[in-house]
Amino acid sequence: MLSRLGIRDIVLVERLELDFAPGLTVLTGETGAGKSILLDALGLALGARADSALVREGAERAEAIAEIELPAGHPALAMLAREEIEVEPGEALILQRRLKADGGSSAKVAGQSVPARIARALGETMVEIHGQHADRGLLDAKAHRGLLDAFGQVDTREVEGAWSRLSALRRERDELAAKAEAAAADREWLDHAIEELDALAPQPGEEEELAGLRQQMKDAARIEDDLSAIDPLLNGGEGALSQMRQAARAFGRVHEVHEGLASALAAIDRAIIEADEAERLFAEARAELVHDPRVLDEAEERLFALRGAARKHRVDVEGLAKLRDELHERRSAIETGSERLKALEGEILAAEAVYDAAADALSGAREAAAARLDARVAEELAPLKLGDARFVTELTPSEPGPHGIDRVEFTISTNPGSPFGPLGKIASGGELSRFLLAIRVALAEVGGAGTIIFDEIDRGVGGAVASAIGDRLARLAQQHQVLVVTHSPQVAARGQHHLRIAKASEGTVTRTSVELLGPHERREEIARMLSGAAVTDEARAAAAKLMEAA
Repeated sequence: MLSRLGIRDIVLVERLELDFAPGLTVLTGETGAGKSILLDALGLALGARADSALVREGAERAEAIAEIELPAGHPALAMLAREEIEVEPGEALILQRRLKADGGSSAKVAGQSVPARIARALGETMVEIHGQHADRGLLDAKAHRGLLDAFGQVDTREVEGAWSRLSALRRERDELAAKAEAAAADREWLDHAIEELDALAPQPGEEEELAGLRQQMKDAARIEDDLSAIDPLLNGGEGALSQMRQAARAFGRVHEVHEGLASALAAIDRAIIEADEAERLFAEARAELVHDPRVLDEAEERLFALRGAARKHRVDVEGLAKLRDELHERRSAIETGSERLKALEGEILAAEAVYDAAADALSGAREAAAARLDARVAEELAPLKLGDARFVTELTPSEPGPHGIDRVEFTISTNPGSPFGPLGKIASGGELSRFLLAIRVALAEVGGAGTIIFDEIDRGVGGAVASAIGDRLARLAQQHQVLVVTHSPQVAARGQHHLRIAKASEGTVTRTSVELLGPHERREEIARMLSGAAVTDEARAAAAKLMEAA
């Protein structure tokens, strides 16, 4: 519900703050007083196209601020969440629009700067404006299907679920087919690469191991002569260890003679033990450092092959084993992908059958709802002086989607024998406004925007037709907040709240003002609408009678 509208420097309005209440609010005033300015300002706040001509002459910029109260679960709240715009629970949503005299504009929602399209999308869920140049609400054919479904309480969940399932299967098929096509294109290369890597059989850590072995071989070749010279010094008949053992045997025969000889023998025994360890370690190290030209050649050839394959496939040597596994998986995917594709085709056929059945059932439910809606609208046409007109909810085939296979559009024929066509192209002026009122009253209980605005819906009619319009606006206001700009006293009398727009001039400056009228002022305003410039007692009596009847 629109709760407040603030206006700064828009056309004739210098500064204005308006509070709005639930129910039916009528806006009246002399022609040219500026009633349309209020709608222009509201439209600006709701994201309408910015027109620098709206900026009051002499001002640098114009501003419009709308405050709208949203009930829990309102579609606008989901949109705000998607745009990451935070609104505290229970607080009014504030939409602000500024327009510079040079043409630049900016928009804010809940204090956050947004593109005007975001404000417009939000506004479409909250306010319907029906007027001579309006392009929203019931004139937007894209909204008709949702309105019909809401009117007929048509459940679309089965179709939505079937479409979701079908779409997921189709995406999987398309993705798998694309992968299979791409893989099949290089199948020959894939087979060759796998054969090559399988033959090479790279192992994790192999490069490091081979490099270490090659280095050992090179080190062994470099110190071979030194190793050969060390061996006889440790071993052999004249080696140091042999001589120490001979000395130990000699000491063993004489060590009891003197204590010092016994200590010398103990030292020699320790030396022999260390020498034995040295001999063992030398033998082990020399065995590892044996230079074998054949082994070196094999290690270097293996390293060359591994590194060549790595360069060819643009990976490091350590990644060859992983690459081999990945290529096997790719080839396996080609071989098994065709089987999955065949299975998917069967699943898709079954899902299409489920979707088609659900979509056909949905179409049937919509046809039944359309017949009921057409009858409901027809009941409203005659009292609105549209008895020769006809309304038809037209269902035509559309591309299958989550909402079924129907395109829904409200169409009218204004005269017997005339073809049916879209609302905005067949009807015009007050006739179109009355059509929109009839449809909106028929749809009063099925959602739509919380605030509905009619701009001069009573244009060109009076008497009983104007009374019928007022009656339907009052009925509509039981479900929605309704604002109507009117020149009809019959419509004005039905208002629960009455705003009078007036224009005053001071020298060369003209300003528009708005006044909330009490019961006495309302009677005077309705009397003026009845009698013209000179308000008579008869007009006051007639106004009072209209107000009592309302």
